[in-house]
Amino acid sequence: MQETLTRRATYADIENAPPHLVAEILAGQLVLHPRPTGRHGEVHFRLGMVLGSPFGEGVGGPGAWRFLTEPELHLDGDVAVPELAGWRVENIPGPPAPDPLAPVKIRLAPDWVCEILSPSTEKYDRNEKREFYAAAGVGHLWLVDPRVHVLEVFALTAGRWTLVRTFSDNAVVRAVPFDAIEFQLGRIWPPDRGAVESE
Repeated sequence: MQETLTRRATYADIENAPPHLVAEILAGQLVLHPRPTGRHGEVHFRLGMVLGSPFGEGVGGPGAWRFLTEPELHLDGDVAVPELAGWRVENIPGPPAPDPLAPVKIRLAPDWVCEILSPSTEKYDRNEKREFYAAAGVGHLWLVDPRVHVLEVFALTAGRWTLVRTFSDNAVVRAVPFDAIEFQLGRIWPPDRGAVESE
């Protein structure tokens, strides 16, 4: 269950949050939610592998992206932690400036973010967090729901999210901004071992 404070939150509230919770600040409010389950984390890892080789390393794809897992994004006075975020290398300031993706507090908006939905965070991810990403100018958003094996692909158009495409089960995915390759969505779903998603 999410908890919020009524006063404007500060980074000290994040630092003082219980370590077993993910802490973010959106619209000035501290939001706490449970860390993901193992199944959730496995989907996260598998999607990172699918995109990492062709786009992060340029193996079988164009490269030219940098990815981070659970980065702490400090944008417009708020703090969000997406499951995955990616930046086009061409949009990252080069030397002599310091690496903008190196510090804990990242102030460069990603070109793409991915949220993996769970019962405890779905409403928040689809509403407040999605609006935060739009306001920050993130160009692409993927929402992955491991419970029903669905990927929703959104693009930011004139400051608003447009649903570009929905994929399910083992569909062949070719989706912006990673449409230089295609992959089977089934690659990101862990084998069903009877696990129950209970977040």
